[in-house]
Amino acid sequence: MLREPEARDRAAVIELFTSPEVGTYIGGPRPRAEFERAMPGAPRRRPGLFVAALDGAAIGVVTLGRRDAGRLGHLGPDAGEAELGYLFLPETWGLGYAAEACAAALGWFAAAIPGEPVVLCTQTANDRSLRLAAKLGFTEVERFEEYGAEQWFGVWSPAEPSG
Repeated sequence: MLREPEARDRAAVIELFTSPEVGTYIGGPRPRAEFERAMPGAPRRRPGLFVAALDGAAIGVVTLGRRDAGRLGHLGPDAGEAELGYLFLPETWGLGYAAEACAAALGWFAAAIPGEPVVLCTQTANDRSLRLAAKLGFTEVERFEEYGAEQWFGVWSPAEPSG
């Protein structure tokens, strides 16, 4: 189930951002004490930020936001494309929860902003993320070096309604 963040999600969000396994392909884990001090009592709410919950407990987060214009990887010169991001607790990896949650978020986005593509960027070394991107229907646009590693940049386009 995807839902808005709540105060009860704080511990899971802290675990996501401080986990060595989760941090492997996103620049490493954040120091726990520092993140606990910086983390508000409840994760911030904003459009496009979802908590993936299993039996009410947070197991991951899925985000849809605008890609920073200063980063490499864009579809056009105007930049600011919608970008999918996700983090899931390691004990849930390989069980299909990320695929289900990301597909639901993409469906929400396609209904909210019909016809707009979504981009995704991940390290080419992240086999799990590359498999998920393919499963979701993302296609490769380009590869480039960023953050000291080769990045895979892909795009997903919502199905056009038949008419």
